[in-house]
Amino acid sequence: MRLAVVVGGVCLLVAAAFVVPCMTQAGEVTPSSGYALLEPIRSGNLTVFPVVANKSYDTGQFLTLDEGIRGGEVVVAEAGQAQGLIRRRAGRPVVRPSGDGEVNRLVLVNNSQRPLLLLAGEIVTGGKQDRVIGKDRIVPAESDPVDLSVFCVEPGRWVPTNGKYQFDNAASGGMAMLAAPAVRAKAMGAKDQQQVWDEVRKSQKVIVESQAAPVATGLAAHPVAGELSSTTSYARVMSNKVVQEEVDKVAAPIQRSYESVIRQLRDKNAVGVVVAVNGEIVWADIFASTQLLLKYWPKLVRSYASEAVVTRAKGGEITVRQAQRFLDDLQGRHETADTEPGVYRQAEITGNGFRVFELTSLLPKTGFAVHVAKMAD
Repeated sequence: MRLAVVVGGVCLLVAAAFVVPCMTQAGEVTPSSGYALLEPIRSGNLTVFPVVANKSYDTGQFLTLDEGIRGGEVVVAEAGQAQGLIRRRAGRPVVRPSGDGEVNRLVLVNNSQRPLLLLAGEIVTGGKQDRVIGKDRIVPAESDPVDLSVFCVEPGRWVPTNGKYQFDNAASGGMAMLAAPAVRAKAMGAKDQQQVWDEVRKSQKVIVESQAAPVATGLAAHPVAGELSSTTSYARVMSNKVVQEEVDKVAAPIQRSYESVIRQLRDKNAVGVVVAVNGEIVWADIFASTQLLLKYWPKLVRSYASEAVVTRAKGGEITVRQAQRFLDDLQGRHETADTEPGVYRQAEITGNGFRVFELTSLLPKTGFAVHVAKMAD
């Protein structure tokens, strides 16, 4: 629960459930905090601090985007197809071409009997161009078509893939890839299409250059360099086999270690991570349960590893105390909120050098924060 206290016209937000005293030992969960950080897991220039909680919530009712698209229960299409999303009595919505799409809008239908959880940063591939979801939200079960706020992460293409207006995530193996923190930050925080494009191009440029051998070596560029430079799709660049091998080198040790931690501390409710790259804390993701974290963990760790791959540099090591301070500081100067009554409340809290995004479920028998993301600003 978060308390809002107005002092001199400034709203101070106190998230009691997320406050961890700096003197707490690693792994020690105190009743007053609810959360604690474990010793870090390091791989190259990426450092991850596991977060454990003294309380977990039942999140079994929530459907993820990956589950929904794979099972055919969730349909994502261009906004211009909203008129053509027709629900059959005993079937699924059907998309019929009708009008033009819009860059920053998609339409989604949740035909499942479970509420759908969407995370900002999830990338859907297909349609007229790949998009990244701009904010966390919950879509109720058996929903009518809903508008999604999205940003393009494939500048240059505006034709349907194989004539299809739907998003099947074929470019990323049927999964909704999660963008690296730098791209997520531009979508969630800046909310600016040009800044999202700039970050996508920056990532692509670094990847292409890393595959092109310097002229001084006398070696030819890796054949994949030309392939990567010929596409504008962020998803295709990051899912390229050679790039994936680079990401795996960073991600695999973190994933193995973290999964081991979760197995050992499942009863202590491992619920998230604080992330540092090149010796600087950049992000935190906290979920309402270990179960929900495990569903997202494979693509979360690859997201963090992707950030490490495109921002390689030497930096100092972050301590547990520093990471705790980052997680502790959630008192904001300003808050804005977007609410769908009876479904969710998504709050954005702006503080000194950071932003916090908190998605609270308002569905029956919930009332808890399903996901909290904090970014260094």
